[in-house]
Amino acid sequence: MAEAHQAVGFRPSLTSDAGEVELSAPMLQEIYLSGLRSWKRHLSRFWNDFLTGVFPASPLSWLFLFSAIQLAWFLQLDPSLGLMEKIKELLPDWGGQHHRLRGVLAAALFASCLWGALIFTLHVALRLLLSYHGWLLQPHGATSSRTKTWLALVHIFSGRHPMLFSYQRSLPRQPVPSVQDTVRKYLESVRPVLSDEDFDWTAALAREFLRLQASLLQWYLQLKSWWASNYVSDWWEEFVYLRSRNSLMVNSNYYMMAARAGNAVHALLLYRHRLNRQEILPYEKIFNTTRIPGVHKDHIRHLRDSRHVAVFHRGRFFRVGTHTQSGLLSPRALEQQFQRILDDPSPACPHEEHLAALTAAPRDMWAQVRRSLKTQAQEALEAVEGAAFFVSLDSEPAGLTREDPAASLDAYAHALLAGRGHDRWFDKSFSLIVFSNGKLGLSVEHSWADCPISGHMWEFTLATECFQLGYAADGHCKGHPDLSLPQPQRLHWDLPDKIHLSISLALRGAKTLSGNIDCHVFPFSHFGKSFIKRWHLSSDSFIQMALQLAYFRDRGQFCLTYESTMTRLFLEGRTETVRSCTREACNFVRAMEDKEKTDPQCLALFRLAVDKHQALLKAAMSGQGVDRHLFALYIVSQFLHLQSPFLDQVHSEQWQLATSQIPVQQIHLFDAHSYPDYVSSGGGFGPADDHGYGVSYIFMGDDVITFHISSKKSSTRTDSHRLGQHIEDALLDVAALFQEGQRLKRRGLGEDDSGHSRDSLPCHTRGSRAPTTATNF
Repeated sequence: MAEAHQAVGFRPSLTSDAGEVELSAPMLQEIYLSGLRSWKRHLSRFWNDFLTGVFPASPLSWLFLFSAIQLAWFLQLDPSLGLMEKIKELLPDWGGQHHRLRGVLAAALFASCLWGALIFTLHVALRLLLSYHGWLLQPHGATSSRTKTWLALVHIFSGRHPMLFSYQRSLPRQPVPSVQDTVRKYLESVRPVLSDEDFDWTAALAREFLRLQASLLQWYLQLKSWWASNYVSDWWEEFVYLRSRNSLMVNSNYYMMAARAGNAVHALLLYRHRLNRQEILPYEKIFNTTRIPGVHKDHIRHLRDSRHVAVFHRGRFFRVGTHTQSGLLSPRALEQQFQRILDDPSPACPHEEHLAALTAAPRDMWAQVRRSLKTQAQEALEAVEGAAFFVSLDSEPAGLTREDPAASLDAYAHALLAGRGHDRWFDKSFSLIVFSNGKLGLSVEHSWADCPISGHMWEFTLATECFQLGYAADGHCKGHPDLSLPQPQRLHWDLPDKIHLSISLALRGAKTLSGNIDCHVFPFSHFGKSFIKRWHLSSDSFIQMALQLAYFRDRGQFCLTYESTMTRLFLEGRTETVRSCTREACNFVRAMEDKEKTDPQCLALFRLAVDKHQALLKAAMSGQGVDRHLFALYIVSQFLHLQSPFLDQVHSEQWQLATSQIPVQQIHLFDAHSYPDYVSSGGGFGPADDHGYGVSYIFMGDDVITFHISSKKSSTRTDSHRLGQHIEDALLDVAALFQEGQRLKRRGLGEDDSGHSRDSLPCHTRGSRAPTTATNF
């Protein structure tokens, strides 16, 4: 999501004086340290791996194997073929009375060795199975016998109830693509957006790179891929996120929407409980995590546990305990504690109200201020950074209103993305924002994980509130208040005078950045995923091609397009970029704007564009993308102080259209129309370029697609509302192609097509709306 902005901005952090000093370490040393960090992470999980991660075997299976060996020994059978006797000979002789004990120890040692060998064999077999990605390349709706066999084997070898980290050691390592293939794919991706002269110049740089530098840089990446868990993910986190000195607000955070509050905190903590017990899939750093600012580089601080949340209301900070000795507080008890904060009449201390603006300031500035805090302020800071998550109780309402639905949704999105610049703690892994009318949302910091992780948690929260917790008839959370609970603890900062100016500067910068963001959210309800699936098309590819058409109508040209996809098929994989602006997409767009092209011609070109996008998406998911490989090659060149004009050219590109689909993983299990208050409307992020757009979309049920568009008001080239209108028109134009094709097909079969089909859409012919192309720039 917001990673496109960070990916564009990472380069300056490498060329700063401090960055050069840190990158002066030998390349082999960096590779060694990268692998060392990987092994430390694995060792830190050793106990959980022993207890729950040795699938499909378990400690109980060892006991079963040991008992079977003992039974065989009692029946005078030797399943070890003499090995246990040899083990007994190696054990100390404690005398005749301990002869039976030596037999038991020998059997235990043999059982342990056999058990470990079986587990290792199963892990290797599963890793080999998970390295197969042929299922990705199969046509939509088709499953070959080979893939069916593969699915059956994976089911057999993966066990019945794998835990959170059970699959980690069996996931294959992300492969390093061929550098020749990567350069070829890159040149193919930029051809539609470059002039002939610029493309020839870029191709010449690419040939020089392949001839002089590529083999050396590729060798180092291959070496790292053999030693470390992932050849790119740790560098992606460090250089794209943690070394960025820009404000986190808008640049590195994203938001998610929902419709109600109430039980949200309790549901989130239930999710954490299941996460700690390794009963759910996603990621360990969701909770108890903070991005700590540094002068040259941030670091992520993750605690094993936290028994409180930090709450902000009317400029004041509170520490609210979430547990008693008997366990997690009930929803009603948590509601009681939040109500006590709302009823607290005490005012904010001087400068305390705007303190959180420092987390939206440039990172080096915030790091320096943080070091100057006194003891009492450090204790308050520890309470915030050590919280499970941050809660902001806003004093104003937000969300969809009947009086002005369009403007209210836009304001809702803006409030979640930026707020007022001083009422969010942007360093926390996520902040829960609760508005005065009960609406709520998330503001998520991007460095610790990507959108599907927080999206899974958010869907769980909404579903738990809907189906498990609920509300009493009087509107309160179910249960009874606990009057014995202590009052929420007010945090006191005692801020030194010398940081008051820093707070004022940070607040001014945050308000400027917040005021420059234009957010537009609109639900497209003419059709949804079910209509697209009826034509046997990928819903994501369908939207991406419509976005290409909409952007061309908006700007009169094509641009590099960033679409994020996951590489979670690999050990410690994160994301890869799909470059959606392809030659096939451009051919389709030009045909749509050419009145001489017939609808069947446009439809044929559209299908070719969709097929190309699907091929790129599958290649990216299977580790054969372009951008992460080029990024890693660039990092190696910086460590080696090796100048590459080609790599410099690659990383000077601007993504003027950054896109992302918000995945739906659980909400589809119930009817969105029946539970509208419990369905997430998706989320959004800021634009990657000052003159570009950020576009995210989510399929809500089968018949609605919600779009979140952002741009900067300071740009004269962009307008979020204008692009939104172009997106709606483009979707209707593309859908009309299919309806016209269906009508012609029925006419060819001699059927009566005078009636309305179930796929009928509002009357819309290609190019019926005069484009408002912004070409004067």
